[in-house]
Amino acid sequence: MNRLLKLMPQGLRQPAETLLTGSGEGARSGRGAITAFAIRIASAFLAFLSQILLARWMGAFEFGVFSYSWVWVLVLGSLVSAGFATSVIRFLPEYREQGKWELFHGFLKTGRAITLGLGIVTALIALAIITGWSSVLDPVYVLPLSLALISLPAYGLTDFQDGVGRAQGWIDLALIPPYIVRPIFLFLFIGIFYAVARPPDAATAALALAAACWLTALVQYLAQRRRFAASLAHATPAYAPRHWVRTSLPLLMIDGFTLFILNLDMLLLEYLRITPDQIGIYFAALKTISLIAFVHFSISAVAMPRFAALHARGETSEVRRFLGKMQKWCFWPSALGAAFLLLIGKPLLWLFGPDFVAAYPVMVILALGLLARAAAGPAQNLLAVCGHQDKAAMILLATLLINGGLGLALIPRFGIEGAAIAIACAFAFEAIATILLTRRYFPAGPASGDTTSWQAP
Repeated sequence: MNRLLKLMPQGLRQPAETLLTGSGEGARSGRGAITAFAIRIASAFLAFLSQILLARWMGAFEFGVFSYSWVWVLVLGSLVSAGFATSVIRFLPEYREQGKWELFHGFLKTGRAITLGLGIVTALIALAIITGWSSVLDPVYVLPLSLALISLPAYGLTDFQDGVGRAQGWIDLALIPPYIVRPIFLFLFIGIFYAVARPPDAATAALALAAACWLTALVQYLAQRRRFAASLAHATPAYAPRHWVRTSLPLLMIDGFTLFILNLDMLLLEYLRITPDQIGIYFAALKTISLIAFVHFSISAVAMPRFAALHARGETSEVRRFLGKMQKWCFWPSALGAAFLLLIGKPLLWLFGPDFVAAYPVMVILALGLLARAAAGPAQNLLAVCGHQDKAAMILLATLLINGGLGLALIPRFGIEGAAIAIACAFAFEAIATILLTRRYFPAGPASGDTTSWQAP
């Protein structure tokens, strides 16, 4: 490492040394962001490869059916934690700073129990709706979606444990299971089913998804339990359920609105009877250009627990300074990534199949929306963990309504391009609103605190 640093230009050497070897919170946050980004890049490669192979094996129609089922798992599976997957990033750092290990332990047990319980109940209700009122869904989706719903409790538990890992600074145990281990298991199970049963279709892929989600949740739970063994060995759980639920429910609204914003386009495409092959083509374009969103994800994964810790210490000016730095680190790499992906966009889409190249205009439109969101950086996360979750929820509700209204108006006329325009406009509104709100509640002030923080370019 020292040899590599010596080869760097003088102007870059000092910031790089500070980032890689500094002991301040800023340097640790920077290293955490790099780790998160590296994990997400690796997961992007795995997911992208698996999606290409699935599209090739299954064809655009079956791939579209599976993609639609997977979107419902993403939405419902992230909601069954009832906001605890986000509030954990607030409460665990707070209890750790104050030495309240009994409440720390109690929150962990409560979060897991609520997530699993609601996951089971939600899956049963959804299955009853699908089987009891078949008119609400096109018959081609019934079996794949029913099989995919088996994974809901496990997906929700993994989401909660992701938050636990972030709160503890364990980026490896937070991100590797859902973004590396689960895609590997998914592809492994699909390969097994392909070898011993039949060529993969949407139902086979959904069954493989359920198996992958449950095995991933178990592996992540055992790994985190082992790492917690020393600190929680003698802590008798204590509980404050009313306080936890009262704090988590607004965060559930934020999570819910965010998920529907990110996935409403896919749901509207099916609702407006866009054919499964067009949905599959749109999904491929969305997942390809969404690779740039990994920068935003990585920055947010590291920034949220530090926002919570700074807010708990009352360091408002430091919160604002840190947010500005994270916004720069979020936007400029995202802009470079978008330019590169658009440059090679058509060859990437061709990998899914010749028909998928038609979605290139969708990639361009979505890129503009994602860049607007990147400009705001983790501003939404700051509001969520620093006592302004109600304001954040209202912004996201307005964003969801804009996305839905524009989608209903534009999709019938412009098809998948209309869906892309709707979500891009919604992202632009969300970015402007959150930037203005964070400037109001966290005004700029003199820098303080960490003197070894890494500097944005």
